[in-house]
Amino acid sequence: MSRPASDPNNIPEAKQSTTSSDSTRVPPLSSDYAPYPKLDPKDVAPPPENWTNVSMGSQSQPNQGPATFSGSAATTMPAESNPYVSPAPVRSSSVKTDKMGAVKEVLGKLGKKAAEDTKKAKEIAGNMWQHLKTGPSFADAAVGRIAQGTKVLAEGGYDKIFRTTFETAPEEQLLKTYACYLSTSAGPVMGVLYLSSQKLAFCSDNPLSYQVGAQTQWSYYKVAIPLHQLRAVNPSTSKANPAEKYIQIISVDNHEFWFMGFVHYDSAVKNLQRPLQPARSS
Repeated sequence: MSRPASDPNNIPEAKQSTTSSDSTRVPPLSSDYAPYPKLDPKDVAPPPENWTNVSMGSQSQPNQGPATFSGSAATTMPAESNPYVSPAPVRSSSVKTDKMGAVKEVLGKLGKKAAEDTKKAKEIAGNMWQHLKTGPSFADAAVGRIAQGTKVLAEGGYDKIFRTTFETAPEEQLLKTYACYLSTSAGPVMGVLYLSSQKLAFCSDNPLSYQVGAQTQWSYYKVAIPLHQLRAVNPSTSKANPAEKYIQIISVDNHEFWFMGFVHYDSAVKNLQRPLQPARSS
């Protein structure tokens, strides 16, 4: 496996564009490459017929389904080699919060939502429960979400974070953000999924560790896929537990990414599939 460079400040970001010839050619994969993720496909329900789907007859890697919700959250860099993935340097900042108080605050907010709209709030609360269960512990996941909210407020909103985290074009607009997990061979990675007018991107909330010689270094886990590189966006659910919902992202060169633990799952599916819909002439 190739390891990240010793100087995280010099680590390049994931490839943002390709030529038309590159779009149809599958890049060579390293010997330790493992497709996302590692669950028996029998445990995952296929996308419903009424969802947008793409035939995978020529796919070079088998569809192995997402990692389970109950798996431990990742704290180390996954071993996969992927042209859309890149580490990012860690900035010196931290947020400390009382865990019990943080959990009470999250549950209190859910209670207020339930009072406003029972049906919708029950769905959101159920998704939030699955989201928090995906983390290493309920309390840690709740603290992580509140810490992320604090970071967003402190840094001026998601749009500013997006533009400082990823390379963006001047005319590029951030459209949607979703708190979720990315399934990897090292475990689920908590972070935020960004949908802009030009790319689909993900960045972990916390840095992951990796070894450079005898030293342990830390980097954020980033994914950036240009919209013209998207091939399919497939919703899926666990047959064993329908409450566990996933979104499979497939690139034109057959790299797969599985996202899970969405708080607003239906909205995520709808908006992530929109770039794949054919443009309608007025």
